[in-house]
Amino acid sequence: MAGSILKQERMLLLAIPAAILAYLAEHAIFEAGKTAALIAAVLLIGLIVLVSMRVAHHAEILAAKVGDPYGTMILTLSAVAVEVLILAIIMSESSSPTLVRDTIYSAVMIDINGILGLAALLGGLRHGEQPYNDDSGKTYGVMILTAMGISMIVPEFIPNESWHVYSAFTIVAMIALYALFLKMQVGPHSYFFSYAHPRKAHPAGQASDGHAEEEDEGSVPLSIGTIIAGVVMIGVLAEFMSAFLSESLEGTSAPPALMAVVVATISASPEILTALRSALRNRMQAVVNIAMGASLSTVILTVPVMEGIALYTGQPFIMAMTPVQTVMVFITLIAAAINLNDGETNAIEGMTHFILFATFIMLLFLGL
Repeated sequence: MAGSILKQERMLLLAIPAAILAYLAEHAIFEAGKTAALIAAVLLIGLIVLVSMRVAHHAEILAAKVGDPYGTMILTLSAVAVEVLILAIIMSESSSPTLVRDTIYSAVMIDINGILGLAALLGGLRHGEQPYNDDSGKTYGVMILTAMGISMIVPEFIPNESWHVYSAFTIVAMIALYALFLKMQVGPHSYFFSYAHPRKAHPAGQASDGHAEEEDEGSVPLSIGTIIAGVVMIGVLAEFMSAFLSESLEGTSAPPALMAVVVATISASPEILTALRSALRNRMQAVVNIAMGASLSTVILTVPVMEGIALYTGQPFIMAMTPVQTVMVFITLIAAAINLNDGETNAIEGMTHFILFATFIMLLFLGL
């Protein structure tokens, strides 16, 4: 039993010697130049993604045991915890005042246009129209629009001398929004975020969609312990990754927001696999909860933490989005409001979001 657990968690165990090696070789890598630093950063990013996938896997085990909407809430919160941790570590070493803004913006583009778009596209090509509870899409959409408007559009009009007052207001507003949202999600309106998928007959002993195996794998204490250990290891590895990546990109023509996209991609990578599996199993409700829930959680939880850090240090971040970012967010949320309004998704709707994701990537490399 113990040997099987160690084998399954080999990526998590590999992170320990990797962190020790990065610590011992840090100065040697810096002295070797930008190429060596870039290689080290890429290797650490890959390892962080693998560890985060183990964190997401155990979050999925817990999610399968408790069911929706609690399950997807566990998945999105674990991903946001990873993102906030990495972002806080990078912010301690980075002088970029726009890193928080660009990371949140990138996360929303990846979650809604990348994850939801690709999942709806592939799922639609396999299953045609995929049903879900349209109340969830509407609720997520208006919450995301409100949270991003308050925290990333209105700040453009706040005078510099009043930033700390508005930051404090933003923290209170985000907490109030999320508190009410949680009450709805796990209380009398929990049916907004669930959908009764019709069951199919399967041979005796065969799982219908793979969740049965996940429910039987491991115990709740083991999953909780692994999630905590994984988040700690991600934090340690992220500190070295940040230093190596900053060194390798300094003085190059890399897009200014590349670091933000890296942070957002790392946190979203486990969700991508989970959402794609759900879409291919014709479980679009899980995809909507994951993609839209992750976007909402990123905005509504990351903003108060980072604004709190800004108030503590006395150094404000630039939270107001650029005109291009604002337009992309509005197009994305309008498209989502239209596509997630009828209780069914299809390949065309998925393609519209995926093209928006491709546009986001193009704008990134154009420096916009």
